[in-house]
Amino acid sequence: MADGNGRPAMAGQDMGREVLLEVRGLKKYFPINAGILFQREVGAIKAVDGLDFFIYKGETLGLVGESGCGKSTTGRTILQLYRPTAGSVIFEGVELTTLKGSELRHMRRRMQMIFQDPYASLNPRMTVGRIIGEPLEVHKVARGKELIKRVQELLELVGLNSYFINRYPHEFSGGQRQRIGVARALALNPSFIVADEPISALDVSIQAQVVNLLQDLQKDLGLTYLFIAHDLSMVRHICDRVAVMYLGKIVELAESEELYTNPLQPYTQALLSAVPVPDPVVEKKRQRIILKGDVPSPANPPKGCNFCTRCPVAMDICFETEPPFVEVSPGHWAACHRLI
Repeated sequence: MADGNGRPAMAGQDMGREVLLEVRGLKKYFPINAGILFQREVGAIKAVDGLDFFIYKGETLGLVGESGCGKSTTGRTILQLYRPTAGSVIFEGVELTTLKGSELRHMRRRMQMIFQDPYASLNPRMTVGRIIGEPLEVHKVARGKELIKRVQELLELVGLNSYFINRYPHEFSGGQRQRIGVARALALNPSFIVADEPISALDVSIQAQVVNLLQDLQKDLGLTYLFIAHDLSMVRHICDRVAVMYLGKIVELAESEELYTNPLQPYTQALLSAVPVPDPVVEKKRQRIILKGDVPSPANPPKGCNFCTRCPVAMDICFETEPPFVEVSPGHWAACHRLI
């Protein structure tokens, strides 16, 4: 079966919905160099190690997992901020990994990123007007009064006063800075946004405001999100589907409600057992799954299943053979030998 562009459809793909982004066999390895002047490559950090997934137009796909599992690297590699070691990234029918120069720069107008740290992602030497207007100048979309007007419109769109255009980042709170980052991402009218933990550095009282803003913008502008996060309860609230990453690989992917009510992979079960439940009766009866040991180094992942060294139900085969990523039920994918 083929998709609308003549390519073979990815497993589990709903042919009635338009796919905006396809990721096939994506890998990103960072070389480890040693020797005199560090000229000899002695190994590699396998930050992203063979990902296959797709994102429908207009949906929000959540990407969750422990720190260091490759979530942010995945987002940056999709946008070609990091060039992939191997694999394919097809966005709006265009293969991004082969684009260079002006062709890639033109495609970047359609995909943007909201960075994690609102304090580090804004240039302190630039006014808000210059920060938001820079993409418009770089891509020669607007200049002069037209640029100023567009920047003021973007500030109002994200809930900030248009008179803030001449202020500097240090004059704003964390939540306001993140709104400025959102406005910058929206400047070129993108269709796809990678939100790299956009609320993790904010106060809890501000997190809900930013999430509500992102949802309103998605509804009004028809945006598609890859939402990277640690907060599993927030992911359940905002995401249509959720992918769980561990040590550079996706170990489970399903509709949000299905994943939270019926987690199949032992790592997903352990993650969800750590999410507090607001019902004291249910919380008292719940069984916590405490994982032993630390996450292995991505420079030297375990043989077989990446999770075998910490899995509470690991079998002999788990230490020898990597489990395939299979569709256990319609739309619910997992990689575990116990599910085969």
